[in-house]
Amino acid sequence: MYIITYTYSHENTHVSSDGERERFLAQIASLWPAAKGSVAEVHKPCVRDGCKACAEGRKHRAFILAYKEGARRRCLYVPAERVAALRTAIAHGRRIEQLLSQCGAEMVKQARQNR
Repeated sequence: MYIITYTYSHENTHVSSDGERERFLAQIASLWPAAKGSVAEVHKPCVRDGCKACAEGRKHRAFILAYKEGARRRCLYVPAERVAALRTAIAHGRRIEQLLSQCGAEMVKQARQNR
């Protein structure tokens, strides 16, 4: 019984101030667009018959986005002109993950101080 009472009475001991919330939301908004995954450069043969580059074994440069869909890893072709924007979005996504980790740690630290 003690655990249930303690849980309900201390459930929301950390209530972030409006300033903290607004600062966090502003940081997230400034990091849009965001994505999760990784971009890799690959070299693939083309489908054209008689391609000189493929015949010489050089193949063609291409980019893929590797990401997770549930438990499965998926890949998508990325046009070369979109690679820079996608890499920026992935960097933004990693920064958002860092911010979320920091928020969790701050919640625990504040809860400890408020005991």
